[in-house]
Amino acid sequence: MRMIDEGRGWPPMLLTSWRALSGFVFAALVGSALGLLAGLSMTLAKTMRPVITILLGVPPIAWIVLALIWFGMGGATAIFTVIVTTLPMTFAAAIEGMRTVDRRQLDMADSFGAGFYLKITNLYIPHLLSYLFPAWITALGMAWKVAVMAELLSTNEGIGASLALARVNLDTDEAMAWVMAVILLLLSVEYLFLEPLKRKLEPWRNDASAKR
Repeated sequence: MRMIDEGRGWPPMLLTSWRALSGFVFAALVGSALGLLAGLSMTLAKTMRPVITILLGVPPIAWIVLALIWFGMGGATAIFTVIVTTLPMTFAAAIEGMRTVDRRQLDMADSFGAGFYLKITNLYIPHLLSYLFPAWITALGMAWKVAVMAELLSTNEGIGASLALARVNLDTDEAMAWVMAVILLLLSVEYLFLEPLKRKLEPWRNDASAKR
C-alpha cells in the first residue's frame, strides 16, 4: 500500500494496536477472573449480573461520549472504551462456564480420589476454555472496532484519526486502505496468537479433528 511505502502506515497501526490490545488483555484477564469467582459464589453472581447486563446494554458510542467527558481527548478514551465494552463479554462467558461444569464428572472424580489439582487441570480448565476462547475472539474483534471508533472521535493519532482525515479529504481509497489495515491486524492477532494458543491449551480438539 502507498501509505506503507511512504512510512505513514506503521505509526497509526502500531498505536491503534497498542490501544486495542492493552484494553482487550486487561478486560480478558479481569473479566475472566471475576466470572470465575462469581461462578463459585452465588452471592457474587447475583450481585454482578445486573451490573454486567447494564454494561452490555450500553452502546459503545455512549461510552465514548462519557470517556471524553471523564478523560478528555487522547488515548485513554479509546483504551477505557475498549475495556468497558469487552469486559462484560469475558465475564459472561466465564461465569457460564463455571455454572455448567458437569457435576457428575466432579462426583466421579471425587469417587476416584482425584485431588484439587487434577480436577482443575482435567475438568475445570478444559470446560472453561471451551467457553472463554469464543468469547475472547469476539471481544478481540469488538476491541478493534471500538478502538478505531474512539480514535475517530477523540484523538488525532491512530487509524481512527487517519480515517477521519480521509473522510474530510473525501479520499475513498485512503479510507478503504485503513479499513483493510484494521482487518489485517485483527486477523494477524487472531491467527498468529489466539489460534496457536488455543491449539496449545486445547490439544484434545486437535486429536479429535485428526480422527475424523
